[in-house]
Amino acid sequence: MTRGQQAGIVLVVGLMVMSAIAASTKVQPQPSAHGREAPSIFDGILGNVAGSPEMSTAELRAALTESSAIVLDARPYEEYAVSHIPGARAVPAKPGTTPALYVADTAEIAKTIPDKSRPLILYCNGLFCGRSERFADDLTKLGYRNVRRYQLGAPGWRALGGVMQVEKPALLRLLAQDATSVLIDGRAEVGPKPRLRNAVSIPLPEASKAKDDGRLPMTDHNTRIFVVGTNGSEARAVAEAIVHDAFHNVTFFGGAITDLPELLEDGEW
Repeated sequence: MTRGQQAGIVLVVGLMVMSAIAASTKVQPQPSAHGREAPSIFDGILGNVAGSPEMSTAELRAALTESSAIVLDARPYEEYAVSHIPGARAVPAKPGTTPALYVADTAEIAKTIPDKSRPLILYCNGLFCGRSERFADDLTKLGYRNVRRYQLGAPGWRALGGVMQVEKPALLRLLAQDATSVLIDGRAEVGPKPRLRNAVSIPLPEASKAKDDGRLPMTDHNTRIFVVGTNGSEARAVAEAIVHDAFHNVTFFGGAITDLPELLEDGEW
């Protein structure tokens, strides 16, 4: 064996050892004792290889709270209307795209968000959805310099306790089509009028109690649950309380109960 071959073997072995050390360091959990913070599932990412960086659920929550970035839903509007992360914007489809290779239209973003340094966060349907990746690539090619993906997407957001928002046309359609869905009136004070047809009254203080008295569907925690309130903030608060009681398919309507005359009892509008 020549010296060159020996040096090559030493180099390869050295690189393998360094890689093993780096990998073990990456997956090593931080101890929770002695005041050191334990790892959080909200900080996890998928880690897929793509042209744009990922962000964690904790980072997305912070961005939404601080309004430090624009969150864009990379799915078709029909999916956005059924359930989207609160605060996210819908984006029209790129002309000529197919369902299998759907991508949102960067031309629309160029018109509505001309500042190409503005932080943008994209999401779609989770681990195996390529829509946010394709959209991010197109935005980068157009010159946008601060594009990140929440690749865990809508399923990850739900799984980690995030509530979703529904648009009125989708709410009306789904209530008509899904006989198993539950409509909840989350108003703190339900007067004589207006009343929601076939709705269950669950004000915020009674969210947990509703698990014991039959108002929530305890036999199927994946049942569609829609929450309406005096306004979107009230509906969201009740929806979040229900999510925290281990229901996974909860959405709230961002408008007021008076915006839904189609759902009011006869003669109450």
